[in-house]
Amino acid sequence: MKRYTARLMLRPFRESDAADLYAYAADPRVEPVAGWPVHTSVENSREIIRTVFSSPNVFAVADRESGRVIGSAGFVGEHRTELPGPDDEIGYALNPEFWGRGLMPEAVRELLRYGFEDLGLETIWCNHYDGNENSRRVIEKCGFRLRFSQWTDVPLLREERLTHFYALTKGEWQNR
Repeated sequence: MKRYTARLMLRPFRESDAADLYAYAADPRVEPVAGWPVHTSVENSREIIRTVFSSPNVFAVADRESGRVIGSAGFVGEHRTELPGPDDEIGYALNPEFWGRGLMPEAVRELLRYGFEDLGLETIWCNHYDGNENSRRVIEKCGFRLRFSQWTDVPLLREERLTHFYALTKGEWQNR
């Protein structure tokens, strides 16, 4: 299932996207700040596509003009109890070559629409680790409200980080 915005196409990942994924997932500015180790090869990226990115509602973020995959965005299957459900959490990453153009807020806004209108979610969560200012700006531009901060485990990197949790309810989204 494909979703379109003015400049982007959100679609399921394909194994043939591995080189595009590796192009940004091997960059230390991208994965470690999001809690993932950097990808070590195109084959490593292909394996992530087969496992993690094959989940429902996880999308390759492609440039509409070129078709090149420049990021990932989707629902990660994490649920919380602090606000009404059903709920889910949005996660995303973007190739640094495309930072500063408003592309990820564009993708996240489409995910919000999809989550509230098509998936029937009542609350959508998003979080970032302390110091990840790029992610914080995306979250705030999309209308999420900070709900709380706490220390959390980052298992793939074997460390603990201060994490800031934001949420947007369907009512808040409809009244924005």
